[in-house]
This record gives sequence, C-alpha cells and structure tokens, in this order.
Amino acid sequence: MRVAVTAAGPSLDAELDPRFGRCAWFVLIDTQDMSIEALQNESGSLGGGAGIQSAQLMARKGVQAVLTGHCGPNAHQTLTAAGIAAYVGCSGTVAQAVARFKSGELRPASSPDASSHSGMGGDHR
Repeated sequence: MRVAVTAAGPSLDAELDPRFGRCAWFVLIDTQDMSIEALQNESGSLGGGAGIQSAQLMARKGVQAVLTGHCGPNAHQTLTAAGIAAYVGCSGTVAQAVARFKSGELRPASSPDASSHSGMGGDHR
C-alpha cells in the first residue's frame, strides 16, 4: 500500500507536520518494502486551496492513505472523493506514524478535524 505522511523534512526520521495542505513535505512510503519518495509541498504557500491541491497531488501519486495531524473540510472531501483515507491525530516521526498505521493502531477519520484555512496560522477548530 502507498501511504503519504505530512512531514517537516524529506525522510523517515523527519517529524510529522501536523498540517495536511500546508505541510512542508509529503513522504510517500510503500508499506511493503518501506521505499520512499519525498515531495516538497508546493501548495503550502497558496493563499487558498492548498488542501484541495495537496489532495489532488496525492491522488495523482497513487496514494491510498494519508497520515497527518489535521485535515480540513475541503481536503477531506477531495481525499474521500479520490478514495484516499485520511488518518488524523498522528504525531512523532514519519517512521513512527507508519509503524502505528501498519500495526492497526490508527483509524481513518470519518470527517475533517480542522476548520477551513486552519493551516494558515489559525486554530485547528
């Protein structure tokens, strides 16, 4: 399975970035062999629509699940429409989040857990 983790850097040792649409990096991991592809998030600096753009990128990259801290309504809707599960409330390093995912500790979010534009410096709720 191909999962994406929002991250502060381009490696498995990087801290998880709690923002989905405005994270610094996406680290894409194949959970079978733990191979990675790191993508700098170019949508993070957009004035609006960062969550939608980021979700569309995940769909183009064949991601099946996203591990992040928080996910707003537009991103959640776009991910869901693309058949991508969003797992929120994640923390620690990228590798730790993937380990929790693989062990079944994480559950997909049925709804967004952040308000629109929360990654722009506002509250998550």
